[in-house]
Amino acid sequence: MAEQNLGLVAGTLEMLILKTLLLEPMHGYGIALRIEQTSKGVFKVNAGSLLPALGRLERQGVLKTEWKPTENNRRAKYYALTRAGKAKLEAEAREWERQISAIARILEA
Repeated sequence: MAEQNLGLVAGTLEMLILKTLLLEPMHGYGIALRIEQTSKGVFKVNAGSLLPALGRLERQGVLKTEWKPTENNRRAKYYALTRAGKAKLEAEAREWERQISAIARILEA
């Protein structure tokens, strides 16, 4: 994975994609840009990491796709969450919070 400053913990990219798509459908470039902006430049996700992750999520049935024009009037594949995607995001976010709490307890000990 080619993030700029820090590597993502395994499995985190998919959770970030799902969270990014929670608000609205987006194309791949838009997803990568939103993750970079939201992380204030800490994570720069390249297409070589993003596209396989999007494909996995689509095969799992947590994303649906639709081809439509972009803001620049180019044709792009837009990704949107399915109900299963929202459920997966909720479950992964709960697990992530549980792990963060455990790590914080260890660091504070």
